[in-house]
Amino acid sequence: MMRQQNLDVKIPRLMSMCAADYWLTTERLALRRFTADDIDWLAELYRDADVTRYLGGLRDRRGAEELLNVRILQYYDLHPGLGIWMTVERTTNERIGYHLLNHIQGETIIQIGYGLAKAAWGKGFGTEMAAAVLRYGFVDLKLPRVAGITHIDNVASQRVLQKIGLHSRGTRFFPHPAYAANGPMAFFEREATDWLAER
Repeated sequence: MMRQQNLDVKIPRLMSMCAADYWLTTERLALRRFTADDIDWLAELYRDADVTRYLGGLRDRRGAEELLNVRILQYYDLHPGLGIWMTVERTTNERIGYHLLNHIQGETIIQIGYGLAKAAWGKGFGTEMAAAVLRYGFVDLKLPRVAGITHIDNVASQRVLQKIGLHSRGTRFFPHPAYAANGPMAFFEREATDWLAER
């Protein structure tokens, strides 16, 4: 019985601590910063060929560690307010993917985007949190414009960008090695003044 009582006390504390780390929430989802402890989850995500088809391809553990350290953790300090954040399902505290508001690599353009584990596909999670992140970018950060890019064949993500209010601007080539092999990318953009005027 004593063990059971201790367990009952610890669980709410853990849940409360996790909830305190969430800085942006929607009806079903929450965002928090990545930590070094997320490496196993990220490495697993980047072992799935279906998931990473439009996320730059498969990565081994070393590649996942580089992504976590350079593109995610170090980026937080270099660009306050921007980043890649872990997306969590609020009812279960399960990590389901990530959402981002950061620079297109090699550019000054700020992009919005996301990546979801396969189990989270088809539930509207990408759109739900991307809409909240876009609002954060325009209202809280007061960004003048936000863009979105996808592989030319990634119709599902293009629909998400349109649903949250971005407009298609045709295609655009980005020379950074992270994108160059894909050729021209589908390019979307929205001006803050235009977006805010509709609210």
